[in-house]
Amino acid sequence: MRGDGGGPLAVLELLAAQAPQGRYEALLAEARAAGADDAELAGLTRAVELARSVRARASRSKQREAALTALVDTAHDLTSPYDIDGLLRLITRRARRLLGFDMAWLSLSRPDGSAYVRTSEGETTALNVGLELGTGRGLGSIAQARRSPVWTADYLADPSIAHAPGIDAVVEAEGLHAIIAVPLRRGDSTLGALYGSDRAVREFTPDEIGIMLSLADLAAVAIEKARLLEQTRDEVTELEAFGSRTNTALTRVRYLWECHARLAGMVLDGAGLATLARATADALDGVLQVRDPGGRPLTATGELPGLDEDAVTKGALQALTDRRPVRLPGELWLAPVLAGAEDLGVLLLSASAPLADEDVRLLQLAAQSVASLMLIQRGTAAAEGPVHDELLADLLERPHSVDLHLLERTRRLGIDLDRPHVVVVARPEGGELGKAVAWASSYAYRMGGLKGVRRGCIVLVLPGTDASAAAHRASGELSPLLGHAVSTGAAGPTAGPGEVARVYAEAVRCLDALTALDGVGGTASLRELGFLGLLLSADHDVESFIAATIGPVLEYDTDRLTELTRTLEAYFASGASPTHAAEALHVHPNTVSRRLDRIAELLGPDWQKPAGALEIQMALRLRKARTVLHDRRTAADRAYAAE
Repeated sequence: MRGDGGGPLAVLELLAAQAPQGRYEALLAEARAAGADDAELAGLTRAVELARSVRARASRSKQREAALTALVDTAHDLTSPYDIDGLLRLITRRARRLLGFDMAWLSLSRPDGSAYVRTSEGETTALNVGLELGTGRGLGSIAQARRSPVWTADYLADPSIAHAPGIDAVVEAEGLHAIIAVPLRRGDSTLGALYGSDRAVREFTPDEIGIMLSLADLAAVAIEKARLLEQTRDEVTELEAFGSRTNTALTRVRYLWECHARLAGMVLDGAGLATLARATADALDGVLQVRDPGGRPLTATGELPGLDEDAVTKGALQALTDRRPVRLPGELWLAPVLAGAEDLGVLLLSASAPLADEDVRLLQLAAQSVASLMLIQRGTAAAEGPVHDELLADLLERPHSVDLHLLERTRRLGIDLDRPHVVVVARPEGGELGKAVAWASSYAYRMGGLKGVRRGCIVLVLPGTDASAAAHRASGELSPLLGHAVSTGAAGPTAGPGEVARVYAEAVRCLDALTALDGVGGTASLRELGFLGLLLSADHDVESFIAATIGPVLEYDTDRLTELTRTLEAYFASGASPTHAAEALHVHPNTVSRRLDRIAELLGPDWQKPAGALEIQMALRLRKARTVLHDRRTAADRAYAAE
């Protein structure tokens, strides 16, 4: 070897061939075996050491090149549109594979300074992900506080680290020893820490530390970018939701104004209160009731069962005070109907679903439309008042001269006197006739009838067949308005225009009878006055009186072939004694008692009281007299026919 200089040359050949480390050791062994002297061995040894140094530098350069390539690839990967969880998994996976760690994980910090493990790679237990790291404990807290990498060759045996039981338990369970933590730096703050660990005790090289730090810096930038992207997406989503809500609100507002315009158009087109209420109820999907200032329903689109009238009264007061709709329990709403400072009543709405703000606004606009309609009706009624007075005067003063011209005038006002009508005569007992006349004009207009003033009384001719009900309705609305009693007499129904004068006379007689009987402030009709009403009636309708008084008993006898009527006659003839009645009827007293119980079921529990008993006895006598007269007339007709 000394002659050909093969020793150093052989080392160069091995270096050029990238021979393994063992070949260099074998070369030294061959030189010793060949008897090389000390100088040759020293030169050869020096050449081997230099070759090893060159190999190490080349290896480190190659490793750096690979690391830089990996960092570039990582930077490229981090620009892809990952979500935060996917991005964090990519970072931990790349850190573990790039540096050959047994395990890598990443922690994120909260605003209060605490931290938790967000993602992990290479773990063998389920203890790591989600682990709470607390504050000031573990390598990550130290690295974030120093803003520089921190590492240890054997974590559990290192007394310089502030240990935490939870962290130590995971490290022990995973069998970890060497751990490095680098901060995820963002400006003057940190987002968390990136960790790498081996299950062997060892030191970390400067190259490993530098690569981890570079990877952490890239990760911090990518995490911040992902957060900003996610925040931007959230803002875009919120803007889209806001746009959708705005569009919905605009659509609802457009619908609100369309409904309001429709309601206003209905008012201008002369629609009635019931029609307007129905349109409002349909628009708000509920049941609507319109009430006057006294709380009495004027019209309704359906039933409102189970109303708490005390709560309604308090709600109406609050609505009138606040001048806006108020909500009551059970999706019930009250809206004041106002004309300036004047209270015209309230709208009572039972909604099928909770009302939005736009719905409440529509309810308030509907109340304004109802107020406008009431004012228009009041003005129309006032304008037509003289016409009504003139027509009623013609009907009362010239009942036999009703001509086609008069009927045409009534029909132009929307009144058909060929239909049944009742007459109500109301006398305010405290004066104030002017206020009562103004009310009567509006009331007659609303009810589709006629109004007049005669002998200091309000005269109303109203559609219908129940005079008593009409009298009670009129008195119930006028009395609270005036603040004092109103005496009311009623009669009817009419059978045509020529009947109005006759029925009016009967209503006046009812009012006079009410006064004579010390019933000032009450109401009376021919039916309510009973036998007295029969006497006051112009046609003395005996049939109607008998039917109204004992009709149920007569019908029961006819349908079941019983003798309740005979029992009644015997009972009163015997001085109201069931025993004597039984003797007269030749039946057992218990039979009479059972018949009297049945009569009580048919006529009501008060049939034996003096007033009721008198009416029944009069009806029985009239029926008997009518039967006798009928039999006599029939016998006379037969005798005349025989002649």
